[in-house]
Amino acid sequence: MRSVRHFIQATRELAKELAGLRFGPPVRHVYHPLDYAWDAHEQYLQRYLRGKQPVLFLGMNPGPFGMAQTGVPFGEVRAVRDWLGIHARVRRPRAEHPRKPVLGFDCLRSEVSGRRLWGLFRREFGTPRKFFEHHFVYNCCPLLFLEGGVTGKNLTPDNLAGDVVHKMNLVCDRHLVRLAECCATTCAVGVGNFAERRLRAVFGNDGLIVGRILHPSPASPAANRGWEQAARRDLQRLGVW
Repeated sequence: MRSVRHFIQATRELAKELAGLRFGPPVRHVYHPLDYAWDAHEQYLQRYLRGKQPVLFLGMNPGPFGMAQTGVPFGEVRAVRDWLGIHARVRRPRAEHPRKPVLGFDCLRSEVSGRRLWGLFRREFGTPRKFFEHHFVYNCCPLLFLEGGVTGKNLTPDNLAGDVVHKMNLVCDRHLVRLAECCATTCAVGVGNFAERRLRAVFGNDGLIVGRILHPSPASPAANRGWEQAARRDLQRLGVW
């Protein structure tokens, strides 16, 4: 499967498959942006997935103030709205945690990871058109997981285990292969260690160049000591830029 149209249809099917999964403790809430924020995600695919984009940047899963709000990978609201030019109505998840509501494009919280990543691309390329000529950005998994309790702590996929997680990974890995075929990917860059591991597990020795850049999360002390400079060095070492 190589056409953008077919990939968008496959993404709809992915959303249905993932919606049927049921996760046990410690997961209490699962946010599914491919459902309630589909209009924005579809805009992202229709506008920026063009095929023949050899460099794929792959993240882990949505952040509560990023893709969970906008439906776009690393979807910091201002970056999505003001630079990518995407805006759409976002519905509410079926079972929200009260401390992590989905406000869509009205969310006032800024996701630092998304602000850093899209900010790097904006400074390097100026316009989305130039960036997406040769690059695309996506996530391994499109689901956000939260604990119950007072805070609704974010749970990342690397902290989950069990049969349902194994099934989720199989479904998401299959979709990742479809994306690489659609983009004719030759270099896949994991944004952080987890994404790099998933890329190596999926593609192995298929001839892709696989590497990583430091994850831009503010939870990483290294990322708070000059993330953009570190990411540029990683990309130069890989021969991407």
